[in-house]
Amino acid sequence: MLNHPLPSNVINICKILKLDITVLRNRSCGMSALPKKNQPLKVILDSNALFVQLELKIDIFVEVERLLNRNIDFILLSPVKHELELLATKYSPKIRRQTAYALKLSEICKYVVVNESGNLPTDEVIVNVAKAWNSPVFTNDSQLRKRLRDISVPVIYVRQKSRLEIDGLI
Repeated sequence: MLNHPLPSNVINICKILKLDITVLRNRSCGMSALPKKNQPLKVILDSNALFVQLELKIDIFVEVERLLNRNIDFILLSPVKHELELLATKYSPKIRRQTAYALKLSEICKYVVVNESGNLPTDEVIVNVAKAWNSPVFTNDSQLRKRLRDISVPVIYVRQKSRLEIDGLI
């Protein structure tokens, strides 16, 4: 077993909560469970997250980094992009214009092809990937938010049409 130094704030919290510090210190895997500050955090975007910038005039990329105080890798999953492409070909001209803008914004994101998605709904793919990667998801879909919170995945969402908030711990 390796003995790792713990930050003083972790030790203080453990003392307040009367937790056994030796469990944290004597972990064979070290501190790998804690996120590394120099590595960007992956945030998975739902399709509606890309419409926030257009509809509410909130720069989602800047605001998510400010909210989490970290460098962020914004992830666009292949089913989400497919969903946006479908919206861009159907519906009214206004929705097609907004979707074209959302697709342009999505170019900033890292595109991840999800092969095993098959015929699964987009929300199901997002839930599976977020759980597997233990990554937060940016969505305003209330049903998806509830499903993600039920499996302890942090969710970023718009609050009062003016700011971003996070539900859960990263």
